[in-house]
Amino acid sequence: MVGFFDKMWHSIKMFPYSSVWFIEIFVILFVAFLFSVIQNLIYRPLMRHLEKTHKLWDDALIYSLHKPLKFLIWLLGITYALDVAKVATGKYIIFEIVSPARRIGVAIFIAWFLIRFIRRIAERLVHPDYTKKPRDKTTVDAISKLSVLFILIAVTLVLMQEFNVPISGVVAFGGGGAIVIGLAAKDILANFFGGLMIYLDRPFSVGDWIRSPDKDIEGTVEHIGWRLTRIRTFDKRPLYVPNSIFSNVALENPSRMTNRRIKTTFGLRYCDAPKVPAIINDIEGMLKNHPEIDARQTMFVKLIEFAASSLNFQIYTFTKTTQWVKFQTIQEDVFLKIVDIVYNKHNASMAYPTRTIEIPKEIAVGLMGQGITLKEEKK
Repeated sequence: MVGFFDKMWHSIKMFPYSSVWFIEIFVILFVAFLFSVIQNLIYRPLMRHLEKTHKLWDDALIYSLHKPLKFLIWLLGITYALDVAKVATGKYIIFEIVSPARRIGVAIFIAWFLIRFIRRIAERLVHPDYTKKPRDKTTVDAISKLSVLFILIAVTLVLMQEFNVPISGVVAFGGGGAIVIGLAAKDILANFFGGLMIYLDRPFSVGDWIRSPDKDIEGTVEHIGWRLTRIRTFDKRPLYVPNSIFSNVALENPSRMTNRRIKTTFGLRYCDAPKVPAIINDIEGMLKNHPEIDARQTMFVKLIEFAASSLNFQIYTFTKTTQWVKFQTIQEDVFLKIVDIVYNKHNASMAYPTRTIEIPKEIAVGLMGQGITLKEEKK
């Protein structure tokens, strides 16, 4: 593209500028317009075709190139037209900026294209439609941001050199300024490095449910920035947490649990003590054969306490699922099966608090004659 405009401009220079220089400018701008229209006509059907293939690179490359290329076409067309006007009308001071503007524009074109391409690829790397093994969103986001930052720094240095700004002086000034900025913005830097540690250590990722016993933090991670992490609480409110907080608190990530635990205690009446071994065996058998209970994990049903009014048992087991709603359904099913084993299969009963009152025999006979029971039960 650059070579085409360059050859065209040198060929136009052969014409007499006194009479046709404005025609030359018109031709250059018309060619730029023609290239822009052709690019638009090719882009739309080509993108529709490439998007159907679900490949990682091809449509991302065309998409990233579309707008920057249109900018480059008009940049070259306008600057070469201004070069023609400069030769024809004389060396006005305004024409002195044409050549630097063209070089700056080319640098902007390259940076714009690379940034769009990096961001497009980052979107595809975490999408299952474009890769068989989607990458971790947090890692991809961190790498893409660092890549964009590197490109912006490189372009800034190129532009500084174009404006004759001594880079060595900027570096020396930046060393001293960094101390002042570091002292004035220590909290911002702490948040930046806290975000960097999150990207490196990956205690959580976007989409994880996290909570902290040290702080009132609990919810689903929506976004991890360089300064703040946005968490959506369970009542759907956004919670913005400075990244430096995560360096100083204990953090729990329930999203990475392998199983969910069922741990409960229930009691049987003392009068059902002879049935205890059979009830325990049936409950253990039910848990081992339950399709949603993970038999590879710790599992037991044990008599753990002689309480005041009951024989207390503890059930300890794990489900295969980690989904909270499904876990609640499985736990309910387990509890209902225990009730069925106790009441229907063994004709036993769950215990409740009771009180026994010992009454002398002569008083008891009188009370019985009046229809008063000798045993008081209190729920």
